[in-house]
Amino acid sequence: MRKVSMILLWGAALTVAACGPDTATRATTGAAAGALAAGPIGAVAGAALGGSGAVRIE
Repeated sequence: MRKVSMILLWGAALTVAACGPDTATRATTGAAAGALAAGPIGAVAGAALGGSGAVRIE
């Protein structure tokens, strides 16, 4: 059950990491979502994914 909930949280974090019109906004929202999902390590991962532009929602 814990594994399923972590997968759902990471999916939500990736979705939120893609929100924003520019790189700084995507990195900020990615860091916030990652921090909620997995703490400090998640914040770094979310900022990296959001800032890199690897995940985007148009």
